[in-house]
Amino acid sequence: MDDIHLHYRFLNWRRRIREIREVRAVRFQERYKRMLKDGDTLSYHGNSDEVGCYVAPRPLSKGNCYFEVTIMDTGVRDAGLTTVFFTKNGKEVGSVVVPVAPDGLFPAIGMHSLGEEVRLDLQAEWGQEEDDSVMMVDSHEDEWGRLYDVRSSGTLLEYVGKGKSIMDVGLAQARQPLTTRSHYFEVEIVDAGDKCYIALGLARRDYPKNRHPGWSRGSVAYHADDGKIFHGSGVGDPFGPRCFEGDIMGCGIMFPRDYISDGEDELDEWEALEVRPKQGHVQNFVYLNDEDEEEDGDDPEQDQEGRKVMVFFTRNGKIIGRREVVVPMGGFYPTIGMLSSGEKVKVDLHPLSG
Repeated sequence: MDDIHLHYRFLNWRRRIREIREVRAVRFQERYKRMLKDGDTLSYHGNSDEVGCYVAPRPLSKGNCYFEVTIMDTGVRDAGLTTVFFTKNGKEVGSVVVPVAPDGLFPAIGMHSLGEEVRLDLQAEWGQEEDDSVMMVDSHEDEWGRLYDVRSSGTLLEYVGKGKSIMDVGLAQARQPLTTRSHYFEVEIVDAGDKCYIALGLARRDYPKNRHPGWSRGSVAYHADDGKIFHGSGVGDPFGPRCFEGDIMGCGIMFPRDYISDGEDELDEWEALEVRPKQGHVQNFVYLNDEDEEEDGDDPEQDQEGRKVMVFFTRNGKIIGRREVVVPMGGFYPTIGMLSSGEKVKVDLHPLSG
């Protein structure tokens, strides 16, 4: 009986030794992928966009803590580095340095969801503007004096700025100021964009390009996102309702009867007419009503600089409020500001007729 037990113990011992050897064989086995090993020489064997890897059979230890490789051949390397840039709405938004493959870089487009569709132009031309301050006038050049970070297409204005800070204002200013003959204009919000940071108002001719209308002196504006009026200050006052996509915002001046704009000395004075504009029902308040006129005895020949007028704003054809302001030297120019991506407005600088 003891001999039988001894025999089984011997068999278990042999099986245990075999298992240990098998585990050690797997543990200390060379591993490599996309690599060929010929003696002590390793060579890459795979596609250029896949990594090859070799792992030695034993780890580093206290007695063997260092290893080296000698580069025998550098193989086919990249042709070098180049800068790739990206644009949005014709404006550069960023760049990155990437290696160039021997056969070059190929245009590539990816899409991920059902219904996505793009128009591809492999012959597009890129021309970097030499000066960002140069105005962008694509069309209706006779109507716009300044366009900064705004693209004009017919009566449509589109914001093309970065929209990342309050300094990224897109500004559109008409070439001519409002006068007693053309005293009102409108914009329709075609696309509210990300935030609907759209402002409509009046500003002096040299108004800073990176300031929303109403934020700096010599300007007054109605802001769509919060319904506030801003008059030469970055702090607005509650004024009217907020405006959204599809709303029509308007701005005009109620001139005193004896008001003479720069260059209007020879123009015939015309009385207030009550007409219907193309949109809504805004009355043509070219002059102040009798109760709003200056008191008798005021000198009609006083200097026009510093003369006060009543500026009014409308929403969808209805007057929502007025603000008395001082006309800057040279007059008040229709001015539109935008500040968030995707904003688009349709402008009518002469909506009144009759």
